[in-house]
Amino acid sequence: MRWLVGFILHEMAFGLLSVFVPLYVTGVLGGSLIEVGLMAAAANFAAVPFSFFWGYLSDKTRRYRFFILLSFLGMAVLLLLFSLTRVIWLLIVVYVLVAIFHMAHEAPKNVLISEYYSRAEWEKSFASYEALTEVGWLLGLVLGFVLSLYGLGGGFIIIFCSSLNLLALVFSFFTVKDPVFVFERRLVSIEKALDFAHRGFSIASRAFDGLQVNENLRQESVSVFCGGLLVFSMATSMLFTPLPVFFSNSLGVTSSLVFGLFVFNTFGALMGYLMAGKKAEVLNGQSVVRKVVLLRSFLAWSLIATTVWFSVFTLAWAVVALMLIGVAYGFFLISTLSLSMELIPEGKAGAYNAIIGLGGAVGCFLGTFLAENYGFPTLFLVVGVEFILSYIAFKAYSQ
Repeated sequence: MRWLVGFILHEMAFGLLSVFVPLYVTGVLGGSLIEVGLMAAAANFAAVPFSFFWGYLSDKTRRYRFFILLSFLGMAVLLLLFSLTRVIWLLIVVYVLVAIFHMAHEAPKNVLISEYYSRAEWEKSFASYEALTEVGWLLGLVLGFVLSLYGLGGGFIIIFCSSLNLLALVFSFFTVKDPVFVFERRLVSIEKALDFAHRGFSIASRAFDGLQVNENLRQESVSVFCGGLLVFSMATSMLFTPLPVFFSNSLGVTSSLVFGLFVFNTFGALMGYLMAGKKAEVLNGQSVVRKVVLLRSFLAWSLIATTVWFSVFTLAWAVVALMLIGVAYGFFLISTLSLSMELIPEGKAGAYNAIIGLGGAVGCFLGTFLAENYGFPTLFLVVGVEFILSYIAFKAYSQ
């Protein structure tokens, strides 16, 4: 899996930026939480149509490598411009462009994994990819912790992230190859259609013979599945967008320690990917998704305790909660990625990322708005309710 080196370097940059950007806008540039939310929301909204666009183009041309290289090149150049910008509205424009080019490699990457490997290996392959790239994200957070300890300027850190994407471009140029044949997703679609027809004939045959029929012949609802994804993404974004500022401003945690806290979340996600990959052969994706969404709901509600009674013990629980949220996300992502490659037809490979992006866009703004105007306890309460709604959708889509 040498072709993953470039993606690992890219994730190092974005792992660092995930915590650094909110602190940079509110601390260095003197912006507000609302402006952080507007920046993140604008980036996610812009990414939605481009998720479809890049996914359609890559499937149409079958040149997945080209769009991966374009993505890394675009982000390297735009992050360099980001480091030179001090006006917040210009910063938002550049950040939106970064998000647009970021999406250029997402759908092609998912297609490459699904075409390099057979359906039986999808969960394990997605888990291996996510685990390795999560190591990159984790290293990015560690780098952020180290760089902030030395008090290096925001401009230097952003240029460093730009350089990581440039290295990702170089490695991907030499290691990423387009598949010779693109047919695995089409075979899976045919198999599902044949299986549905076979079950229909079997039920009809038993009914005509006067036998009792207990099986329900119903196809999985793509729209309800996408609705569950949308609400889950919105809740996740509402929780995590203002969270660095919550730890920094509300709990008085230093910037370097904020990076340290998010290391635990990323480490949890890494453990989730590894465990999901190890149990890929026996995992029931639909059941796993429902369970981890419920777990996330409970964990979001539990964070209210840190706002009511802050102490070393509640801060320790926040660390544990962040880690468990990460573990749950690892299982969730692997299961929904594999299910989406079954449900979403060829030519619409970007739909998964578009839905995640749309939910993230709405959540970025709503999360910062609720935190700024109604406080973090209200935010954590609403996020927990949204995870419950997501659970209901995932339970309904396959029934």
